[in-house]
Amino acid sequence: MEQLDVVVVGAGPTGLACGIELQRRGISTAIFDKGCVVNSLYNYPTNMVFFTTPELLEIGDLPMTSLNEKPGRTEALKYYRRVADHYHLDVHQYERVLGIDGADGQFVVRTETATEDRLCYGARKVILAMGYYDIPNKLNVAGEHLGKVLHYYREPHPYYNQDVIVVGGKNSAAIAALELHWTGARVTLVHREEGMHANVKYWLKPNIENRIKSGEIKAYFRSHIEEIRRRHVIVSTPDGEITLKNDFVFAMIGYRPDFEFMSSHGIHLDPETERPRTNPQTLESDRAGIYLAGVVVAGMHTNEIFIENGRFHGKQIAAAIAESFSRA
Repeated sequence: MEQLDVVVVGAGPTGLACGIELQRRGISTAIFDKGCVVNSLYNYPTNMVFFTTPELLEIGDLPMTSLNEKPGRTEALKYYRRVADHYHLDVHQYERVLGIDGADGQFVVRTETATEDRLCYGARKVILAMGYYDIPNKLNVAGEHLGKVLHYYREPHPYYNQDVIVVGGKNSAAIAALELHWTGARVTLVHREEGMHANVKYWLKPNIENRIKSGEIKAYFRSHIEEIRRRHVIVSTPDGEITLKNDFVFAMIGYRPDFEFMSSHGIHLDPETERPRTNPQTLESDRAGIYLAGVVVAGMHTNEIFIENGRFHGKQIAAAIAESFSRA
């Protein structure tokens, strides 16, 4: 069994930042992800543009360049690959962490590779930097299991000349609805609230609202899906139930951290906010030796932590771990 000082669960920007800071302190580290490096960013829409400037996405003191004021998804993926290469980070892609046994100083991390090999690693400390984008919120309606129901939107081309329902009223729903409409899909938007969310990006909000006002995109507000069928969807509206012809449903209703994984590993979560208890100085959880980094620190309030501030958790945790090792 390979012995490491630290295992980092999650190879997103925050997980990579943790690996860099630990490596700088001479602490042996491996980073595991069930998908590819920065898997959450890979799942973003193909043409997505970040609502931030390049320097706020930087980690490891490596500059990020962009052709425009705001970088796009492709530029971000290239940048984080370059970071991993530059620091020779030990990233285990497509190797899911199944469980963490043992105690502080003597953890055993169990994993499974894409080829279904089961492996174990010893670690003195563990950092959970799992993010949240890979666990979509569910509609919890009959028919959600059908293959035409999608929880991620990548690009519009496959849905040309199709009847598409987009569920949600925030940025992801607005982007999907607009791009699908522009590519020739017949788009209907369904949202529980009175209208599009107030925090939809300023360049998207008037665009989507104007398309709805003109009737180019049909919208049902204060409405929700009751049932998804192979060729139709039943929608509950203020005026009663309606049946809509349908080929695809995009459930753009958000994502959440893997609370079950944390809870099953002895990390206490607030029953209302799902926010885990952490030491504010070290970000160590109430299971000794396990630290939390990135968006998982915020529980359900995932809008509190982004790449821009989560990337600094690496220095905070690495300093705490290095100090604990010096005392050992």
